[in-house]
Amino acid sequence: MTVLHSAPKYASNDGVVETLSAALGSMLISATEQHGEVVLTVARPEIANALKLLRDEHEYQQMMEMAGVDYPSRVERFEVVYMLLSVTRNHRLLVKCTASESTPVPTVTTLWPNAGWLEREVFDMYGVIFAGNKDLRRILTDYGFEGHPFRKDFPLTGYVELRYSEEDKRVVYEPVKLAQDFRTFDYMSPWEGSDYILPGDEKADAPPVAEKKTTDSPKDTGADKDTDAKAAKKESPPAPAKDEKGDKA
Repeated sequence: MTVLHSAPKYASNDGVVETLSAALGSMLISATEQHGEVVLTVARPEIANALKLLRDEHEYQQMMEMAGVDYPSRVERFEVVYMLLSVTRNHRLLVKCTASESTPVPTVTTLWPNAGWLEREVFDMYGVIFAGNKDLRRILTDYGFEGHPFRKDFPLTGYVELRYSEEDKRVVYEPVKLAQDFRTFDYMSPWEGSDYILPGDEKADAPPVAEKKTTDSPKDTGADKDTDAKAAKKESPPAPAKDEKGDKA
């Protein structure tokens, strides 16, 4: 049965930047097309209003995902990226705004209920605050976790580790203790040339053999005539026959 849908099979970006730029007006900071996607940068205080306009007037009904990005060298180091989908026009859109550790981003939980979980994830990983989110708790890290794992100033080893203590009959937290330090591995291929001596290369400076010993005749092998004749055959004996069950006959 053929299902007909008004949405096109392939959506085009033609005219999208111009149309949405005019609609957003002063709320918009920049609008570009990058890698085949339309990216809109919106002023942080207006992000909820801009997303509402895109949802209600331009048919971007669904917010598929939300992500955080960290640029430590920027004054407002974080970017919050909203990924929208228009079901009726089969078109995707990226909308983003900037934030810092102390500048809250307006929540969009009033527009899409699933934003509550996504905002909690960005808060947990990056520390971005969402003003108006009534349940802004950590969602991926453990209770009492300190810091935000996706910030580039967070140690790879973490601060504490947990284990189950058979003695205390509960989970205990302890400072991280590594059995060995992180090591730096050199994955350069030996055939590409390395600036150090590889294991076994120390034998390269050994003096050459004065007289090479070779086997010039069958008698030098130490075997009898039957063994030498069998070794001279070029074909190996056939594999043993098997019955229907696969056992050797």
